[in-house]
Amino acid sequence: MMTMNNGNNRRRVLRRGFTLMELLLVLVILGVLAALVIPKFTGRSEQARETAAKADIASIKLAINTFEIDNGRYPTTDEGLGALITKPANVSGWRQPYLDGGMPKDPWGNEYQYRYPGQRNAQGFDLWSFGPDGRESEDDIGNWQ
Repeated sequence: MMTMNNGNNRRRVLRRGFTLMELLLVLVILGVLAALVIPKFTGRSEQARETAAKADIASIKLAINTFEIDNGRYPTTDEGLGALITKPANVSGWRQPYLDGGMPKDPWGNEYQYRYPGQRNAQGFDLWSFGPDGRESEDDIGNWQ
């Protein structure tokens, strides 16, 4: 009987570690899970930035429309979005800074773009972010969408 217990104890001592095959299998499983999960999180952060840009554009658009109500016109392209913060020289109805806290930057750290009259909104103005690539392209996010 003693011999049997010694044999079992030896097996327990020898089986405490993982084999190389078991470790490789765990690494492969972790790699597959990472390949499936990481892109989903990456897409979510980009989607959150786009949503934040759309919210900023809606807020700036409201400020531009309020400027138009007070002054009877939209800011010119030359005056730009700065007309919402600092009173332009040739307006008489300007009542306040139209945006609290200054002009926000888009979620990628770039300035929002403004053009009046608009090319995409012929009866109004164009307001947009260049998006993730920071230049005018198909991924731009604007008030025409």
